[in-house]
Amino acid sequence: MLLRIERYDVMMDENIEFYRYFKEQLGVGEVDPKGYSPLALAYIGDSIFDVMVRTIEVSRVNKQVNKYHRDVSKIVCAPAQAKMIRSILDELTEEERTVYKRGRNAKSYTKAKNASTIDYRNATGFEAMLGYLYLKEDFKRLTDVVKKALEVLETEI
Repeated sequence: MLLRIERYDVMMDENIEFYRYFKEQLGVGEVDPKGYSPLALAYIGDSIFDVMVRTIEVSRVNKQVNKYHRDVSKIVCAPAQAKMIRSILDELTEEERTVYKRGRNAKSYTKAKNASTIDYRNATGFEAMLGYLYLKEDFKRLTDVVKKALEVLETEI
């Protein structure tokens, strides 16, 4: 177990180093996630969550791209995200819950294609909270929250 923890620390250091390199090379300045609108946080959170889920899917098995898309789409859709956030809401910090609520209550001018308005708003809050953690560079917490959220769906499969 100790070896696994040490490897995790090394991996986190490498990931943080990658992120710093990425920001430096592409001219990404420092950001204060508190200064962003909840919809801007949801915009980046949606992408981060999508990349995380796609990475997990690709690492599990090699299959046709359309099958990856089908499987990932079941997870990154508003109804699934709404179910995840409802299940883990009590495990969030006060700060995370506040960001989630800001995202959930934000006035969006888009409408979900295949989700109820309530699910869509909850999913937006979930994405805003993930975007906040990402921009805050709290990658460990981001990973832990996504892991807990995905476990909610795994119990149903």
